[in-house]
Amino acid sequence: MKKIAALLCFNLFISTLASASSDLPTPELTAAQIVEKSVAARGGLEAWRKIETMVWIGHVENSQASASTLPFVLEQKRPNKTRFEIEAQNQLSLRLYDGSHGWKLRPGSNGAHELQPYSDLELSFAQDGQGIDGPLIDYKAKGILVALEKSEEVEGRDAYLLHVKLPSGANQHVWVDAQSFLEIKSDRESRNAFGQLGSVSIFYRDYRTVDGVKMPFVIESIRDTANTTNKMVIEKVSLNLPLADRLFSKPSAPGQRNGVLPDARRFVLNSSP
Repeated sequence: MKKIAALLCFNLFISTLASASSDLPTPELTAAQIVEKSVAARGGLEAWRKIETMVWIGHVENSQASASTLPFVLEQKRPNKTRFEIEAQNQLSLRLYDGSHGWKLRPGSNGAHELQPYSDLELSFAQDGQGIDGPLIDYKAKGILVALEKSEEVEGRDAYLLHVKLPSGANQHVWVDAQSFLEIKSDRESRNAFGQLGSVSIFYRDYRTVDGVKMPFVIESIRDTANTTNKMVIEKVSLNLPLADRLFSKPSAPGQRNGVLPDARRFVLNSSP
């Protein structure tokens, strides 16, 4: 009887494991099929190809910042130009990348703004940024390789884990929701200010539709080498606004000024549809 009871317990244990594993999506789809479904879920390849510029207005919530929210404006232009302005205590900080070179403008210890070029690490990260639409949309044209690793849960949701290899040789992981096929998480290697190697995990939440394409309105990043989180909350998105190339070029160092944007540009962005 003891042997029979033990056998029944063992069979129950095995069936429980089998049931638990079957809850996860079986990788019946190929990596290419998962990416195709993900692109379709976000509005389709042609819709994304029509986007030449993208502007986000919102605020950043930092777990260690003295201010509860830090207003920002992120402007992007194809193929890979980026301008990021953020305000803290009425002081402007600015990061620009023109597709080849990057600069950062921020308040110095004496109150005046200091202009510095990107470090080699910052430049490498900017070059791997993949511009407006990320690594999965039009990945073949970008020279990106995508492979399916496995299926697993992310915050209680079934997801496909994709391994993404960029043209630079850098590797990333992207998790795609098995039901909605929207990207819900990604991670990449990173180094902190002390040169420590670690990783940054990025979670994509609150997807909304803007002019036919879907994008997350909450992006939360967590660095494993520090007990800090950054949450980017997007309040407004504008597509295909005219953005001059000079907005992404090397700036002169201005004095202190209030507001993230000059009043004229603020009006244009806030009044756009």
